[in-house]
Amino acid sequence: MQEILVFLWLIALMIVFVSALMYLHPRVPDSYVHFHVGLLILPIAMSLVGWIYYEGEAKVGPLRLDTISWMMAIYISVLGFIIQRFSIRYLHGDRVYRLYFQFLTWTSGFASITWMTDDLRLFSLCWALPLFGLVYLTALKKEWTPAKVEAVQMGKMFFVTSLAVIAVSVWLFLATGEWSLSGALSTDKLAHLKWWETAGMSVLLILAAIIPAGQWPFHRWLLESAVTPTPVSAVMHAGLVNAGGLLLWRFSPLFTDAVIHALLLLIAFISVIIGTGISFVQVDYKRQLVASTMAQMGMMLIQCALGAYDAAVIHLVLHGLFKATLFLQSGSVVPRPGQTGYGFMRTRGHGFVGILLGLALGTGFWAASPEEPARLLSALLLGSSMTIAWGRLAFFREGRWIGFFFTAILAFFSEEVRSKLMKMLHDSIPSGFVPPLVLEWFALLMFIVFALTLAQLFKHRSSSIAARFYMWLVHVSEPSLPAVERHPNYLKAYLKEEMTHE
Repeated sequence: MQEILVFLWLIALMIVFVSALMYLHPRVPDSYVHFHVGLLILPIAMSLVGWIYYEGEAKVGPLRLDTISWMMAIYISVLGFIIQRFSIRYLHGDRVYRLYFQFLTWTSGFASITWMTDDLRLFSLCWALPLFGLVYLTALKKEWTPAKVEAVQMGKMFFVTSLAVIAVSVWLFLATGEWSLSGALSTDKLAHLKWWETAGMSVLLILAAIIPAGQWPFHRWLLESAVTPTPVSAVMHAGLVNAGGLLLWRFSPLFTDAVIHALLLLIAFISVIIGTGISFVQVDYKRQLVASTMAQMGMMLIQCALGAYDAAVIHLVLHGLFKATLFLQSGSVVPRPGQTGYGFMRTRGHGFVGILLGLALGTGFWAASPEEPARLLSALLLGSSMTIAWGRLAFFREGRWIGFFFTAILAFFSEEVRSKLMKMLHDSIPSGFVPPLVLEWFALLMFIVFALTLAQLFKHRSSSIAARFYMWLVHVSEPSLPAVERHPNYLKAYLKEEMTHE
């Protein structure tokens, strides 16, 4: 059964890929995009069927099928469909209109294959292809200097992360003699590795994970990515920046050193501080969203550092749906008079509903398995994320209907779906090394100290320390000079080109 399902899924994906190739022919009209976007429903349907009829982990050729593989296939294909459907009108009239849909399709398609593969060689290739697809999508505005500068910067960063994954894959093969990911990470193979080998591979994997997640000290490329078109930003922040958490999940049996976990925790916590601070001081809405992504990815990696991989996977899915919604709604961010912020929502009772949903989600997640590492901290993070996400969705009329529909589904299927999902997550995510309890308490203490410090800075805004911190955050969040163009010249280039044709 699994073999048939994955075969049908691959056929659906190949149909979509071939459909994207049709854009290369100049005689294909722009209206063809409606047909192409409609075909994107095929991978969604096949992924959903595969997830529903999941019968346990199975291997089909170079692919490994488990519940998270199918879940990621559903998640990525649904996001790809929504973003491309949005782009039909948003990007209409752009000179590279066809290329956007072509590379959006290939980027999301290869991202789906990444989490299906069990072959280290194919995994390394599929890890790199979506990232460089993102670079190409950014570089499509070749007449605009900031876009070219950002594409070059992204290309350098993604080359490093791809090189790190390739190095780990080759290292694992040389050490274990296995190109199969599950075989190389089996207990008997890992038992023959020396401590410095696992530590070296773990450091390379952390490097590969924090770069696409825009974590300190490699966050500059993410902060300057606001120059990308809104649909490309949605793909970036809802899908590709989340890949670091999934990478650490796939290779989690390698992380057996508490020092490595502490290193990841420290990097992620610094990123949370910087991202949260920038989101408070920036006035540009897209930069606020970019900074919040940096902070949210820091939260996800903190959960990985504490061994709570199931919570990290749930976090990245919720963050992706939430952030894609915010980017696609960024053109309507200015509210109508008298309808701003949580004050408007409190008058309608939506803020209270969000708090109740957050409490329900957090309590349910913790009660499902309170003995697991970092469960309480993960429950607090998930509950607060749900409250904030509901507040942002409820601000928009369409968002309220989405939220009410989501709540109704949870109420109807709550116990059955929750128990099945948590069981499948528990079966798919290896238990691996459990970090010492002191690391969890240390993380909680850092968050408490950070919250109290931030509260004091807000209380004493006129102090020199608060002013210096504010100016430092503004300075850090501002783009570099090459990434700024005061008077964009690409419009002049378009005009000159049109006059030449006439």
